[in-house]
Amino acid sequence: MTNKIDTILAQGGNGTDDTKTGAVVSPLYFSTAYRHPGLGESTGFDYARLNTPTRQILEEQLAVLEHGVQAFATSSGMSAIDLVFSTVLETGDHFLTSDDLYGGTYRYFDGLVTQRGVSYDACSNLDDFLEKIQPKTKLVWLETPSNPMMKLFDIQQISEVLKAKSPNIIIAVDNTFLTPIFQQPLKLGADIVVHSATKYLGGHNDILAGTAIAGDDELAARLEKALVTSGQVLDSFSSWLLLRSLKTLHLRMTRHNENGHYLAEKLGDVSGVSHLNYAGVGGMISFYLEDDYDVDAFLKGLHIASFAESLGGPETLITIPAVQTHHDMSQEQRLALGITDQLIRVSAGLEDKEDLLHDLTQAIGGAKK
Repeated sequence: MTNKIDTILAQGGNGTDDTKTGAVVSPLYFSTAYRHPGLGESTGFDYARLNTPTRQILEEQLAVLEHGVQAFATSSGMSAIDLVFSTVLETGDHFLTSDDLYGGTYRYFDGLVTQRGVSYDACSNLDDFLEKIQPKTKLVWLETPSNPMMKLFDIQQISEVLKAKSPNIIIAVDNTFLTPIFQQPLKLGADIVVHSATKYLGGHNDILAGTAIAGDDELAARLEKALVTSGQVLDSFSSWLLLRSLKTLHLRMTRHNENGHYLAEKLGDVSGVSHLNYAGVGGMISFYLEDDYDVDAFLKGLHIASFAESLGGPETLITIPAVQTHHDMSQEQRLALGITDQLIRVSAGLEDKEDLLHDLTQAIGGAKK
């Protein structure tokens, strides 16, 4: 056996059918029902909402990658978030969150407040977390790097300091942007890791999926009970596709990181770019076009990058947070975070880095009013 992540990824699913066929690629089971040998007997699979052989193999792989005790594959990234919050929080509870987040997460939080009677505070640094923690604070939600401002939060420091003050608090981290290739939150003190697996884990813009990984058995049991009840599970075909996609995660992330670094280094010097945000790792960057540059003209001038609302695939995608991912936020909220109409988010794909730079540069140049 090995603990090297490259080998674990490449070998995912291999050997899972040795007793039957010896297939190198894990079989795909579509069945929703499973025959019982007799009364009170089971093969370990009863009904697809509870478990399927394909989803089980995927979940075992995800747990190993994030150093968790159990993983849960869900129907989307938002359903993974919902699984965590519906498991951990009850009416009257309070939670803390990092202040810059995916817009859909904000929308979900506002729903928690209005529908479930849960309160929360957004924090910009460690002092903020310490100041705003309460006796009824049950959960801390971190997104690092953040979306779309690429802010970094020190998971280990926040976990250590807040757990010293409130030992039972649960630290959950959205690790979508960096994946376990570049960040492993459970090893840094977090209790739960969440991914929108639609993004880098899936990596091909063709799977809608999410996952939550628990760091201890007690949390895993609670998450499992909630998921069995809600039924927000990932279907077998998507599970198989995601398991297949994970085999190249390390290779893809290396290229995303290379292209992200290159664009972050070069775009800051391009005329028309006023400021650039980059976490120093990964394939996600954001930058501001100067006020005398037209965003729509920039988008229409692109030849390689696509104007689309997602990230983490082979194709470079350009998103305008103010009108896409964060459109549900008030303008006042967006501006407080720095999300102006001139902010451009880039998911650097797997194309040639010089081609990407040329495409972005020429589109910026053609956007000057």
